[in-house]
Amino acid sequence: MTTTAVELLEVVWGRASTAPTSASQLRVLHILEHHDGINLRTLAESLASTPPSTSRLCDRLVAAGFVERAVSAQDRREVRLHLSGRGRAFLDDLRGRRERELRKVLADMPAAKRTALLEGLEAFCATAATQVLGHGAPDSGSRTA
Repeated sequence: MTTTAVELLEVVWGRASTAPTSASQLRVLHILEHHDGINLRTLAESLASTPPSTSRLCDRLVAAGFVERAVSAQDRREVRLHLSGRGRAFLDDLRGRRERELRKVLADMPAAKRTALLEGLEAFCATAATQVLGHGAPDSGSRTA
């Protein structure tokens, strides 16, 4: 069931194209969004990649205007990576398009099933946050079914 759900979600999200970024580039944007100012080595470790490959990946994102490089104030040899305004706008737009595609699917589901899905997703997010981040997920404060 999980494999089917993941594959269907990919198809639904595929309607909201991630162009002009690749899946790897999109992953970098998400990491930078949550870890603004990390250095190349830390980003490479997060990606389980090498610094030269990660640097080339960032070169393409800089060229696209999604990422900015800045020399560290503490160590001039170190470069810090930041999501640019254009990068943030791209992620916001992508999330909006993905959300619209998901809402189309949810709108055709019976209300009781949407409520059950919401409760299950809340439990999933809390458990995943505990496992991945080492703490509970923040309370979103909004429930829409």
